[in-house]
Amino acid sequence: MGKKKTPAINSSSTADIAFLLLCYFLMTTTMGSQTGLARRLPPMPNPNEKVEDQKVNRRNIIIVRITSSDRIMVGSEPTDITQIKDKVKEFLSNPNNDPNMPDKELKHIEGYKDVMVSKGVMSLQNDRGTTYKTYIAVQNELVKAVNELRDEYAIANFGKPYLRLSEEQQGWVKKAVPQIISEAEPMDVKANR
Repeated sequence: MGKKKTPAINSSSTADIAFLLLCYFLMTTTMGSQTGLARRLPPMPNPNEKVEDQKVNRRNIIIVRITSSDRIMVGSEPTDITQIKDKVKEFLSNPNNDPNMPDKELKHIEGYKDVMVSKGVMSLQNDRGTTYKTYIAVQNELVKAVNELRDEYAIANFGKPYLRLSEEQQGWVKKAVPQIISEAEPMDVKANR
């Protein structure tokens, strides 16, 4: 008797099957959605309305500059990124009514009460060579400062943090502690200004 050959599996179409499976998964799989910065942009201006320049008192503006070498300055002082939040919080709250810090105005918040509201504006200016990483980090510190002020206000007036308030209460806190960030067009920021 002779030797028997064992039958082999035909693998010539395995590459074709792998290619078809790859195509199937590429077409049916969804990629993670891209998310951006959560920023509320001003509404589009009405083309029929006259645009008036709004004058803002200098004392109501805190200027945060980022140079092309990613140096950060708050006002005219070089600042570390970890100090931005505290400086901005102090500026916006103006706890000692310093005449060099923002004015406060009595504002009626519908459905709530009359509140002293800071007129403070955070002006972010960056150089054309600023890295995206530093720009986003500074933005985050500015938002963090406002969020902490809102938390402090919510705890003082409602006894709980901002995120645990009702939608109506959150609206009141947003009006009492507004987030006003002005972003200038990128330019060549000088480090010694």
